[in-house]
Amino acid sequence: MVLTATNASLCLWTLHVLLGQTQRPTAEDLGYTSRIVRWLTGQQNYYGGFSSTQDTVVALQALALYSTLVFSPEGSSTVTVQSPSGQLTFDVNQNNNLLYQEKILQDMTGKYSLEVKVTACASMQISLHYNISTPTSVTTLSVEVIPEAICTSKSQTSRPKFTLTTKSLYSGKETTTNMVILDIKMLSGFAPDPESLKQLPKDEASTTAEIIALPAEPEAAVVKIYDYYQPSDQAETEYTYPCAAA
Repeated sequence: MVLTATNASLCLWTLHVLLGQTQRPTAEDLGYTSRIVRWLTGQQNYYGGFSSTQDTVVALQALALYSTLVFSPEGSSTVTVQSPSGQLTFDVNQNNNLLYQEKILQDMTGKYSLEVKVTACASMQISLHYNISTPTSVTTLSVEVIPEAICTSKSQTSRPKFTLTTKSLYSGKETTTNMVILDIKMLSGFAPDPESLKQLPKDEASTTAEIIALPAEPEAAVVKIYDYYQPSDQAETEYTYPCAAA
């Protein structure tokens, strides 16, 4: 399943709800959490992860806690997959309930059916892999960086500094965005001016960096903007020390 930005943010909220419901659950809570778990397992990718590292970490914690509540030491599960090329059977019992099982379907075409016989909780996932044409890259975020400085020999002798102005833009159809990260890498030898950082809540368009030890030829630094829940929606640009060529 491909997660959209909406599903990705919803997934994190759902995980926290699941954690809250499994702290001191009643019988009614367990019935409610079972529906949450069914939805969450549908958000997993082929490798068992979720849309982000944060989601995966929280999901493992929540699902592990849920499994301790519904665990049955004496239960077992049998899942039979009937396909045009034959039959596959998965048995989960006391001896292998912690082991991952995987089997490959030989015939991709035709109808499939599942027969499930369980007296314990088990999770099953069917994954289909195929190749598609690479889609045209579309991003709703953009960023512009403007470095400015007074490049005179007097101003750059003792403690050179420059002002970095960033302009970010969202051009999507939604009225609001997800959490957006603006990642600004510093040039080698530079550090942000602490006083200018204090002014950021008042003026988010610019910040000033002061040099610590100017290298002979400072390399360009990258500024990247991206959607935290959908990192593929991103843009980046570079900037250099404005007085490097002066």
